[in-house]
Amino acid sequence: MAELLLEIFSEEIPARMQAKAAEDLKRLVTEKLKAAGLAFTRADAYVTPRRLTLVVDGLPVTQADVKEEKKGPRVGSPQMAVDGFLKSAGITSLDQCEQRDTGKGVFYFAVIEKKGAATAQVLPNIITEAMLALPWPKSMRWAGYTQRWVRPLHSIIALFDRKVLEGGFDLGGKAVTFGAATRGHRFLSSGEITVTDFADYQAKLRAAHVVLDPAERRALIKSQADTLAKANGFRVKPDEGLLDEVTGLVEWPVVLMGGIDQQFMDVPAEVLTTSMRTHQKYFAVEQTNGKLAPHFLVVANITAADGGAQIIAGNERVLRARLSDAQFFWHYDQKIKLADRLSGLDTVTYHAKLGTVGQKVERNTALAVELAREIGADTADTKLAAQLAKADLTSGMVGEFPELQGIMGRYYAQLEKLPEDVADALADHYKPLGPNDRVPAAPVSVAVALADKLDTLVGFFAVDEKPTGSKDPFALRRAALGVIRLIVENKLRLRLRDVLGRAYSGYYDHGGSAGGFEKNQPKAVVADLMEFFADRLKVALKEQGTRHDLISAVFALGNEDDLTRLLARVDALAGFVASEDGGNLLTAYKRASNIVRIEEKKDGKSHDGAVDAVLLEQAEEKDLHRALTTASEQAAHAVAKEEFAMAMAALAQLRRPVDAFFDKVTVNCEDAERRVNRLRLLSAIRATLNKVADFSKIEG
Repeated sequence: MAELLLEIFSEEIPARMQAKAAEDLKRLVTEKLKAAGLAFTRADAYVTPRRLTLVVDGLPVTQADVKEEKKGPRVGSPQMAVDGFLKSAGITSLDQCEQRDTGKGVFYFAVIEKKGAATAQVLPNIITEAMLALPWPKSMRWAGYTQRWVRPLHSIIALFDRKVLEGGFDLGGKAVTFGAATRGHRFLSSGEITVTDFADYQAKLRAAHVVLDPAERRALIKSQADTLAKANGFRVKPDEGLLDEVTGLVEWPVVLMGGIDQQFMDVPAEVLTTSMRTHQKYFAVEQTNGKLAPHFLVVANITAADGGAQIIAGNERVLRARLSDAQFFWHYDQKIKLADRLSGLDTVTYHAKLGTVGQKVERNTALAVELAREIGADTADTKLAAQLAKADLTSGMVGEFPELQGIMGRYYAQLEKLPEDVADALADHYKPLGPNDRVPAAPVSVAVALADKLDTLVGFFAVDEKPTGSKDPFALRRAALGVIRLIVENKLRLRLRDVLGRAYSGYYDHGGSAGGFEKNQPKAVVADLMEFFADRLKVALKEQGTRHDLISAVFALGNEDDLTRLLARVDALAGFVASEDGGNLLTAYKRASNIVRIEEKKDGKSHDGAVDAVLLEQAEEKDLHRALTTASEQAAHAVAKEEFAMAMAALAQLRRPVDAFFDKVTVNCEDAERRVNRLRLLSAIRATLNKVADFSKIEG
């Protein structure tokens, strides 16, 4: 068994592309190895800013021999058919074939043995094909070459069993030949490094100031940052995304601490943090009380002779210019009140088919006020918050840092002495932004957040801009999940269909540039959205361990769009089907449904009619009829009172009479009237259980 070492060395690969490129390279090469019949024990991919590396262990030095069989014509077939078979099989005579009786006649079979090729001969094509297939989001041409690559390509290590493979990667003008040499850190090492295998490669890179493993670089950055911050009485403000990005920017991480001029500390902490993160990739540090400290952490890619003094000074100088701009926006924006910014939203396009941001604000406001009445929020404050929610989009600060939208609105609202619940709603109406984001609980914030998301969902679905596959350019899945969490976590009692219908009406009452909003035809859009919400709910609850089929069973009733009540039903249903009685009754339901379906198909008619008590002959069918009547009434009463556990308990009483019926009663008896009556009794089992949930949707 032997090892394959592949390193593709280039100019700096953008950090955002690195992790996926490493995984893609591993996937493409290993898939092609398997297709070539080359098994292996392990494959690992690594990436630094300047190199993609793959090591595959346990490869055989030759491919396994392959024996193939090719079926030919029947013995005695015309010579033309025989000649064609011999040619296609690559043989010259029927003496090289076997004759076999297949049960449908005697046929010729050619058994062709192919000797496995040397793995070293197979690998070059596998490598070049994988490189050509790498799906870079963006690539480039350079120096007159026709082949594209993410950045200018310098060298390729391709070693198998400690020997250089023959070949190279053709750039369409010049080939980068496979070799055994690479380079270390751009500034901390010089000259080529020749390697023999992965262990030698990794050790020599380390000596040349390159940490190959991105997980190790990430851990080093975090450890150095935490240690340096703690030594100065601070703590690092958590930022996993920035940590991932910086890991892709350095090969030899060295964390240094710089200072922020005190004059900038009156600017909101979010502004300082965003400016440092977005433009300079600095980590913010906090004091023990949680307030932002006048310092930052920068990850250098070099060990400096002066301990980093010049690096720190240079970064402080650059940051000073950045924060001067932010400070200017902060003070200038305060000169214009939020209300005076609203007219500017009429010139900002929300979407070509959905009008301007100003029109969206008008729709959001009308819907938010209606929702406020239903959830008990102050309508005056809700109206003001909805009107001002997007006003900060025209501010200089949000123009510079779009990720601060909402946050800056709250700051400006507080400076204007607006009610606190209004100020909070300006920031919170975008929430929750993801599955781990906080859900607003203040009624005004909830009303405005719901209105904003519902308007977005209805609008884009109406103009057929729905998510497709993995593509969701308008973050509609996130918006739907946000609506679900706002309703469920705040235990709101809203009829989702009704609310979606009212959001739709906002487009013809309060503006939208699309021609697809017909006043009396929102049903198709609402129906599509209800299916979309059902799918999102399944995704959300799956993470909590809830079975998706139980959600489908409740949604399938068609009349349950109160999400709080729906989840109560699902919880009760989960407990029921997990019980012995529930599991057995589910089995009986499926048996009854199958019998009725088969007999209805045979008879060409439905057996959903009322049971005739006079035709009930055996004690078991009479008992079942009484039990169904009682269970149906009790379940309906419990559902009306939203006592879903009680409804399930009523259904559980059916287990024994249903079991007894199937044990003692022959459904397809000779008496035609009694047969139909018993089929109706089975149909009644299905109808009774389906009052609580559609049991046909439940698996198992």
